[in-house]
Amino acid sequence: MSNVSPSGTPMAASPLTRAVLEIDEYASGLGWDRPARLFALVDTARLRAQEPGLASQLGLAGGEAAAFTPIEQEELPAGKPLDEFLGTIAWPDAVAGCALTVERLMLPPSAEASVPDGLNEAALAKWVARHPDRQEVRMTVAVLRNGAREAAIRLREKDSPNEVLTGADLVPGLADALAATFES
Repeated sequence: MSNVSPSGTPMAASPLTRAVLEIDEYASGLGWDRPARLFALVDTARLRAQEPGLASQLGLAGGEAAAFTPIEQEELPAGKPLDEFLGTIAWPDAVAGCALTVERLMLPPSAEASVPDGLNEAALAKWVARHPDRQEVRMTVAVLRNGAREAAIRLREKDSPNEVLTGADLVPGLADALAATFES
């Protein structure tokens, strides 16, 4: 017996990890060079009970379903900084958590010492984009109202479900920003 489900998600993974990997797989199917995407995470059992029509529409009416159902939100506004946009979000009580998938350039820790001093954000972004050791990554970060967090990171050069890193503390700044959307 395999410890991987038919979808490729580890069966022993927590419900939040499974939701993050499901969103990562969805984003992977859309390809690279995409805008950030925001998802509400709803309790699947609650959705089935309170909105059976919507649950049926989403293919959740029968069989075994994941604990959380990701529901993609409207496209994020172009040109608005992500932190400003996240500061405008307030979730209804029916939303158990949220997730965001976003592409970024990252440098290995060994490159951090060579970052020139005094660069503003735009100049730093240009410097990173030109660095020979930069890595394109897609980060999917999710938080629940109860404080649970999970993230998945996929490198563009290792674009395979078997190469996705997961962990609760991989992208703490973004997790903090998403958690703040539940504090109002």
